[in-house]
Amino acid sequence: MTMRVPFDSLCLAAVVDEAQCLVGGRVQRVVQWDASTVGLAIYRGREEWLLLSCDARYARAHLLTRRGDSPQSPPPFCMALRKHLTDARVEFVRQRGLDRVLDIGFSSSDGDVQLVAEIMGKHSNLVLVDAGRKVLGAAKVVGAGKSKRPIIPGRGYEPPPFEPRRSLLEAGEGDDLKEFEGASPFLRALIASGVSLSAVQSAVRAHAWSASYSDGGGAYPLSLVTLYKNAVPRESVSQAIEQSFALFIESDRFTVAQSSLRAQLQRVMDARNRALADLEEALDAAARAREKQEKGELILAYQHQVSPGDKELTVPGYDGKPVTIALDPMKSAVENAQRLFAKAKRAKEGAEGVRGQKLRIERDREELTMLVQRLEATTTFEGVESARAEADGKRWLHHQVVSHSREERPFEGNSVRELVSPGGWKVLYGENATSNDYLTQKLGRPNDYWFHVRGVTSAHVLLQTQNQPTRVQKDDLIFAAKVAVSKSASKHSSYVAVDYTLRKYVRKPKKAAPGFVTYSQEKTLHIEQ
Repeated sequence: MTMRVPFDSLCLAAVVDEAQCLVGGRVQRVVQWDASTVGLAIYRGREEWLLLSCDARYARAHLLTRRGDSPQSPPPFCMALRKHLTDARVEFVRQRGLDRVLDIGFSSSDGDVQLVAEIMGKHSNLVLVDAGRKVLGAAKVVGAGKSKRPIIPGRGYEPPPFEPRRSLLEAGEGDDLKEFEGASPFLRALIASGVSLSAVQSAVRAHAWSASYSDGGGAYPLSLVTLYKNAVPRESVSQAIEQSFALFIESDRFTVAQSSLRAQLQRVMDARNRALADLEEALDAAARAREKQEKGELILAYQHQVSPGDKELTVPGYDGKPVTIALDPMKSAVENAQRLFAKAKRAKEGAEGVRGQKLRIERDREELTMLVQRLEATTTFEGVESARAEADGKRWLHHQVVSHSREERPFEGNSVRELVSPGGWKVLYGENATSNDYLTQKLGRPNDYWFHVRGVTSAHVLLQTQNQPTRVQKDDLIFAAKVAVSKSASKHSSYVAVDYTLRKYVRKPKKAAPGFVTYSQEKTLHIEQ
């Protein structure tokens, strides 16, 4: 990966030289494009725009060849800038030594103010101060509990506590440049690549810059060809910086969006794989239905050998080998046989539904796999957004605020399983009390359907409606109810009542144990097995 050129002290020095065209001009407009970036329109014969950013990753300052639209609702810092800077005259634009601090002085009928741009990576800030060095506003308000140098409106402004160092202009050949102000790690690398220290010092003294741009590398006020073979000259340093940061921001925007969607889709893929594993187990159980049928038939065939209280029966099987059959000592031979016949019947009947569910999830997983492949192949932000829209249309994305760790760790580590109903609705259930709590209290939206087997312990089941509960069909409700039954103490009963209601009618009493809730406005489905 190509190393990015940073915005260092020399970049700022070159921009300050170019920005001298603003001195004597008047501020016509102030805009704030995002929390960290402001723009000043200054007129001196013609309108020029100056961009100042204190973004932790993209902190910079430069003249603009074009500007973005202004937000409709200006933030408080923008309002403070407009109050004090509109129609103010630019008195000076200067750099503090060779540090990454820019001072812009303004004068108006209301008095003198100064805008300070501290361009120092994650510690960057934009601060407006009055003639008495009192803070009038800041892009980042820093409390006393967060820093030894708080930035709070109404308080005094303290400059960054830089360690005193000799200027780069005083360095000689063979000196350790780390000890000199203005010698950034990148500049030291550039000098090590073949650019002479004396040539750098001459450019700084004479304000004679050679704007250079490398596609994928960045922009610098000195030639970059010794580090980047594709470096080309540009008309101005500001133009080169503007172009390089536009690409950096777009590239990072794409990378973050792609990574975020990839993580979400992987979580869905994991859920599909777990659901298929569960269904495979169910099909394995269904495959043993014939075995239960045969054992029931053998009990009837050899019922004369069964005595009251027997716990097992060993008889020759259909293949001639001995078969041991577990018996309920409280039931007769006929009742034990009927019990096995009933289990075999339920397994056979359930197998068809399981196969249909497995087919739907396999189809869903295939579509998901194709979308992931498309996401990996795209190289544009628009391609990522197209993939996101498709995933959203498939109801694969959770619409809730989540942290990065939550994306990497499905359901925050809780044992929550995910299925798909016949109509394509997402159905979730918890595997223990804590997971039930998380499912109901954290994942459930007010208009999702919530299910629980009446009167016995069961999983909490959630059918996510995407805020459209009236579109959910009865088959989907029955599907979710059957999930609740299969994860309950009544899973072997032939007739089970399942209550369901909207999540907004489910309440967890104060200090109640995990998984304990009360609910109202419920309806009941009677599930036959």
